[in-house]
Amino acid sequence: MKMIIDGKAVDATGGATIPVTNPATGKVIDTVPAASEADVKLAVEKAKKGQKVWAKVPLHEKGDILLKFVALVEENKEKLARTLSDETGKPITEARGEIANIPIAFKGFIEKAKHLYGEVIPNGQEKNQEHHVLLTVREPVGVVACVIPFNFPCDLFDQKVAPALLAGNAAIVKPSTDNPLTLCMLTELLVIAGVTNGAIQVLTGRGSQVGNWLCQNPHVHAITFTGSTEVGIETYKNAASHLAHVALELGGNDAFIVWKDGDVDLAVEETIWGRMYNTGQVCCASKRFLIHNSLKDAYAQKLVERIRKIKFGDPADDATQLGCLISEKAAMEVERQVGLTVSQGGKIILGGMRNGAFYEPTVIVNVPKTADVARDMEIFGPVVPIIGFDTLEEAMEIANASKFGLCGCIFTSDMKTAWKTASQLECGGVIINGASFFRSFEMPFGGYKYSGVGTEGVLSTFDEVTLVKTIVLKNII
Repeated sequence: MKMIIDGKAVDATGGATIPVTNPATGKVIDTVPAASEADVKLAVEKAKKGQKVWAKVPLHEKGDILLKFVALVEENKEKLARTLSDETGKPITEARGEIANIPIAFKGFIEKAKHLYGEVIPNGQEKNQEHHVLLTVREPVGVVACVIPFNFPCDLFDQKVAPALLAGNAAIVKPSTDNPLTLCMLTELLVIAGVTNGAIQVLTGRGSQVGNWLCQNPHVHAITFTGSTEVGIETYKNAASHLAHVALELGGNDAFIVWKDGDVDLAVEETIWGRMYNTGQVCCASKRFLIHNSLKDAYAQKLVERIRKIKFGDPADDATQLGCLISEKAAMEVERQVGLTVSQGGKIILGGMRNGAFYEPTVIVNVPKTADVARDMEIFGPVVPIIGFDTLEEAMEIANASKFGLCGCIFTSDMKTAWKTASQLECGGVIINGASFFRSFEMPFGGYKYSGVGTEGVLSTFDEVTLVKTIVLKNII
């Protein structure tokens, strides 16, 4: 598969390529170009020129072009889903669901874009302003780098690319090296749909090189990045060198709290949904399970029984509910983290075994609140570490001790307790009686502390990819 630069499918300068491997089988699916620094400079140069052309396309025409793209996605949905499943190890049913999200997201952003009206500050609102009227308009920020991780590449393509384009920006997509194929296909479909040359491009290659070259380029005016906190901080530093606008959605170690009056059966089902989906590779997945001591044994027993019913295996099989991790390296890291948690006092009562990129769904009990996983160690895999507590104050202390603050949740039948907990959790989103793995396209999504800067969603992304200009009608009255 090739990159897209200035509306054309191209190889890397020099012809270097990177293999893309199916993590479930170990077989090479395809290759992508390993972009050179010259390729990145060319893409940014073409984006600068292409953005000026695209910005002049009326919004209603931009919307029609993106709706044509949505129709092309519908025509190719099974091919896209199979590619996503093969390169990611995501169960095919989940891959189909992610592709099905594309029309929801793009249509939502189109509707919002058509209602981004300016505001009027009438004359006389303050002293000495009796004769002046002020108007505000939104303008594109320019060239936007969209840096997208492996775990939900299409969902995050939607969140970043749709609003960037609708606001009149040029978008340069940088997918993960592990699974870039589906995003290359989606970028090509946008070109076919009619997005003008240079306004949408995709660069492939190692993030440590291509990502850095892109984010360091002084002609990149905004960076929207989803990924690890460590890389996010480096991206922020790169952006600071030329004052690029930045939106960062980073790591999380979300607390899943079950109070003594919580519904254990509901909590178990939400654990399956909120921790096992995408084999646990979710930034806003619940990752620390704080269960009241009066309920933790029952919760653990019921959870083990429920997990045993999950179909674990080949991601290409329609019956599979839990696939593999993105790579064997990722599975080995989960294995290491589980071993550390056990060495710090935890006890495995289910799972704990790795086979290549596959890691069994794992339940660990008796995890002390002093363990690494109870604070800042984010396990990106299907692992449930259970931490007991006695009081709500203790639960809050454990939950807020983490440097992360993406999302959290509370299970309780008392709405006063729910609201109190939601108010005290130091995070960007709180789910009541549901797992923290919840994200609609409409809602603003982002974290506190080391979990990010800014938010994404139909309600808020346009604030990240536009500039507000004030036009003064002086002495108009």
